[in-house]
Amino acid sequence: MDLDAFRWLLTDDGQRLLGRAAGLDPRSLSDAESLRRTAAPEHVAAALTQVELRRRATAKLGEDAARMYFTPDGLEQATRAPVAAHRAARLRASGLQTVVDLGCGIGGDLVALARAGLTVAGVDLDPVRVEVARANLAALGLGGAVGVADATEVDTTAFDVAYADPARRSARGRVFDVDGWTPPWPFVLDLLTRDACVKLAPGLPHDVVPDGVEAEWVSDRREVKEAVLWSGRLATTARRATVIPSTGSGRAAAGLATLTDEDLPAEGSLREADGLPAYVLEPDGAVIRAGLVQAVAALADGHLLDPHIAYVGAPAPVATPFARCYRVVEELPYREKSLRAALRERGVGRLTIKKRGVQVVPEELRRRLALRGTAEATLVMTRVAGKGVALLVEPPA
Repeated sequence: MDLDAFRWLLTDDGQRLLGRAAGLDPRSLSDAESLRRTAAPEHVAAALTQVELRRRATAKLGEDAARMYFTPDGLEQATRAPVAAHRAARLRASGLQTVVDLGCGIGGDLVALARAGLTVAGVDLDPVRVEVARANLAALGLGGAVGVADATEVDTTAFDVAYADPARRSARGRVFDVDGWTPPWPFVLDLLTRDACVKLAPGLPHDVVPDGVEAEWVSDRREVKEAVLWSGRLATTARRATVIPSTGSGRAAAGLATLTDEDLPAEGSLREADGLPAYVLEPDGAVIRAGLVQAVAALADGHLLDPHIAYVGAPAPVATPFARCYRVVEELPYREKSLRAALRERGVGRLTIKKRGVQVVPEELRRRLALRGTAEATLVMTRVAGKGVALLVEPPA
C-alpha cells in the first residue's frame, strides 16, 4: 500500500470517498467505475482496498473491523480479537502497567492492550504499518504512541513489559527456522530474561522453551492459534492450555478455561483400561500441544486409549471445554472391505472420519468407501492398546 495514498485516505476528502466505497455493491463493475471517475486512481484503489480488507477482517476482529484500517499482510498476521483480548487481560491482571510492542504491525495487539487499560507504545520497521497502527488507535478512541524503529535497537527498560510477535514469514513464505524470524530467536531469548510476553506459532517445540519460562497454548473456536511465552513475574507455571469459548463477538469471552501441568495426575494414578470405553474424549488442540492430555483423562476419571495417542476413554459422559465427548455406539470392522459393508448395512451416506495414530487419509478413505445412504455418522479410527480400531460414535444424549 502506498503511504501517501493511505495518509490521504485519513483526510476529510478521503473519509468521504471511503464512505462512498463502502456503500457500493462489491459485485458491480459499474459502481466501481463510477467511483473511479470521482478521485485519483491511487485514492480510489486505497479506498476499495480498505473496504475489502474490512470485510475480510470481520471474522477476526468483529465489529471493530468496520472502523479499522489494514494492509493485506497485516491482516493476515493479525491476532484474532478474543485471543488478543485474553492476552491483554492477563497482562492487566499482573499489575504491570506499561507495555512496548516490538513489531506492532497494524496495531491489533496495541488495540487490545490499550482497551484493557494498559499504557502502550509500539514500533515497527515499516512506515505504512506504523501509520495504519496509529490510525487504528485513533479510530477506536484509544491512546498509545507508535513510531518507526528497529525492535532490536529499542531500549525497553522504561516499560514494565516487552511484548513481541516475531514475523515468521518472508517473501518466500513461512519461515520455520527460529533464526530466520524478525526479530530473531537470540533477541527473543534475551527478552525472556525479564518481564516479557512473546507470541509464537502453536507448533513451538517444548525443548526450546527456556527454564523458568511459561509456555501457554491458546485455542479459539477449537483452533490452536498461538503459543505464548511468559517470563519473569508473568510466568506462573511451566505449561498451560487455554481454551477460549466461542462468543462470535470478537471480544474477550467470559469463562475461559485453563489447564496447567499442575493438573496432571500423579504417575500411575489413572484408571486402567478395561476393554472398549463407553465414551471417547477428543482433547482440544491446545491441550494436546501443551502435553496435558493426561490431565483431561484425570478430569474424566478415564484413561488413555493408547499411551502415545491423544484420545481419552471415559466410563461416563463428560462436559468439559477441554475436549469433545462422544458415546461409543459400537466397534466396527477395521479392515476397509468389512468396514464398507458395515456402514452400508447401517445406511450411512455422510461420514465424518476422525483419526489419530493410524495410517488413514480420511478424504481418500471416504472416497473409496463410496457410501450412498441417507444416514450421517462419525467414525473414530485409532489404536487401543496398540491395535487398530474403528469406533462408531455419536454425541452423548
